[in-house]
Amino acid sequence: MNEINRKPLNTLGYDFIQSPYLPKGKDEYYLRNKQVKNGIHYRHLSAYEIEVLVRNRNTSDNWNNLLVSDAFNPELVQNCKFFGLVRIGKLEPYYLEYHNLRRPVGFYNSTVISCDFGDNVVVDNVNYISHYIIGNEVILVNCNEIATTDHSKFGNGILKEGEPENIRIWMELCNENAGRSILAFDGILPGDAFLWTYFRDDDKLLNRFKEFTEKKFDALRGYYGTIGDRTVIKNCRILKDVKIGTDAYLKGANKIKNVTINSSAEANTQVGEGCELVNGIIGYGCRLFYGVKAVRFVLASFSQLKYGARLINSYLGDNSTISCCEVLNSLIFPSHEQHHNNSFLCAALVQGQSNMAAGATVGSNHNSRSPDGEIIAGRGFWPGLCVSLKHNSKFACYSIVAKGDYSAELHIPIPFSLISNDLSNDQLVVMPGYWFMYNMYALARNSWKYVDRDKRTDKTQTLEFNFLAPDSINDLLQSLPLLQKFVGKAWLKREGNHKKMSDDDIIAIGQVLLDTQDPVVNELVVLADNFENSRRPVRLIKVMKSYHLFKELVMYYLVQQLLEHIRSNNIKTHEQLIESLPSKAVIASWMNVGGQLILRSEIDKLNKQIVAGKIKDWDAVHAFYVQQGKNYPMEKLAHAMAAVKEVFDINLKKSSAGIIKSLLQQSIATKEWMVKEIYESRAKDYRNPFRKMVYETPEAMNKVVGKLEDNSFIKQEQKALEEYKKEIQQLVTKLKLDKPAKLKTA
Repeated sequence: MNEINRKPLNTLGYDFIQSPYLPKGKDEYYLRNKQVKNGIHYRHLSAYEIEVLVRNRNTSDNWNNLLVSDAFNPELVQNCKFFGLVRIGKLEPYYLEYHNLRRPVGFYNSTVISCDFGDNVVVDNVNYISHYIIGNEVILVNCNEIATTDHSKFGNGILKEGEPENIRIWMELCNENAGRSILAFDGILPGDAFLWTYFRDDDKLLNRFKEFTEKKFDALRGYYGTIGDRTVIKNCRILKDVKIGTDAYLKGANKIKNVTINSSAEANTQVGEGCELVNGIIGYGCRLFYGVKAVRFVLASFSQLKYGARLINSYLGDNSTISCCEVLNSLIFPSHEQHHNNSFLCAALVQGQSNMAAGATVGSNHNSRSPDGEIIAGRGFWPGLCVSLKHNSKFACYSIVAKGDYSAELHIPIPFSLISNDLSNDQLVVMPGYWFMYNMYALARNSWKYVDRDKRTDKTQTLEFNFLAPDSINDLLQSLPLLQKFVGKAWLKREGNHKKMSDDDIIAIGQVLLDTQDPVVNELVVLADNFENSRRPVRLIKVMKSYHLFKELVMYYLVQQLLEHIRSNNIKTHEQLIESLPSKAVIASWMNVGGQLILRSEIDKLNKQIVAGKIKDWDAVHAFYVQQGKNYPMEKLAHAMAAVKEVFDINLKKSSAGIIKSLLQQSIATKEWMVKEIYESRAKDYRNPFRKMVYETPEAMNKVVGKLEDNSFIKQEQKALEEYKKEIQQLVTKLKLDKPAKLKTA
């Protein structure tokens, strides 16, 4: 039976805070008065104003509780009902217009309960608005219900006085069994979500994170909902316990409940038709349109949900788009794209710059007795058309998975790889370095695109978008001995040598074959171990080419860090350069913390300081991100130096001017090769007869897809190459570098 409470009409709009939760000496408006900061001086109505209001078919339970500003015009209030304390700012004879919606300033055909209004608002046909503080020039038209409860939390994972723990709203990220649950809060960064989900074996740390979240807010009852200046809300049905920033635009939403919608003049947020949003945080500059459903969610800044997408128990990072599809129990770092109705993502940690193709099903996780599977994908993850992956699986940076049903768990530790399901030979095929060999255009353009599209107004976290960075380079470094080992094993098998040998001896054999570019390597059937949880073979192809490519990329990575260091510090001589280089350069472990790369040792220090109470709140954690962003260029340079020391045995700190010159000049060859591959990978589309066959003439093709020579990105990269050559030559001259010495290169 529905419980319908019956109370005296003269109490409607009063006693918002129940007496057990009202501090001694305070009235029910004490928090409301703290929230109101519009500076408007309110006064009581005059007898004439009351007469006009009554004549215009308005009613109030007590006209003494309707307060107005000096510029109040009672003629602009018609057919409204007022209950409780209502305060209204200026009402002047204007109309407000937004996107062809024109409405006169004032209150019309609405029921208003205990609210504050700024200057020159429009409230037209709002059936019920209760306990809200509304800014200046806000437009509210055709809304069924806009209400706030005394225990409103606005999407934050907190409790109010008297509430039991079991009603707290948790976000179940990365795993369907709730084993990595966290609390959402306004201002949560992807790094925060990652730390909270990742370090699950440290109960003290997890308790601190919970304390930090509760500390950001208080447990007092009685906060009003807020709608910021110039926000427009039209044709919406239910808004309950929603906090809305300035300049937001909500049109045709079905239901928004327990949500914070951040919005500002610089980064306005829009919510469109048919949306249903419950228990969430929406960042600045977001777009949600056309029937999307989001429950227990965080949408970070400048992200989009569109076309019926479903986002449940998930965090979507900044500058991302999800449309049409379903995403459950996932933590997604910034710059994620998922556009297709038949793609599905579940129980995954996707570490950014990712793209889910149509038909991709990253969610077949019910392969144990409980739904506790997970997938971890490094930056640049790209499951192709109709890919089905099984939990648990793990992928190195920039893994692309070709069309197919992958029925066994995968662990792919080699970056930039194409993973293919060869059904005819019943084997898994992995091509290391695929991106550089066959799709350099997409790799380079994406790296540029993510920087260009990073619209965040809050850049607390320094996001890494370059495809050569500490995480991908570390993946490369661990791949080199793996490739050596697999080649060594393949050669021994070919030679019929069944003598048991240590891994080190096998790696030494493979290293000699690869470093000397022995042609026999191209004749070997190179098989990998422990890449797939099955008995079928896993074959590596293009091993020789990818091995030397990886080594060349390590060298190129160093030069890029070196150039950035020289530019930033205005280095003028070789001696000054050597003196300024980090003295300690070792291969260290890095973590992708919400798209920001941070040394694992620094994260461990952070966690210890949090547990010890030296870091006391989320603001201090965010200050840590800022400091790490400042440290990043020098730490990345040290990492690049260590990588080159490991691969080529070159100690940059002790390098002669000739060595430095050789490094710089060799990078030109790498850059030239990259730009050439950028052009060639795009030119393939223009040469392919199957692409050309749908056009009668080359002119028709150029009209449709554009001329290759007019491609703006290719032209941009070609121009950058010429500037790069000039910069290197100028550096050689400026630093007074001598003749190049011979390097140990691939």
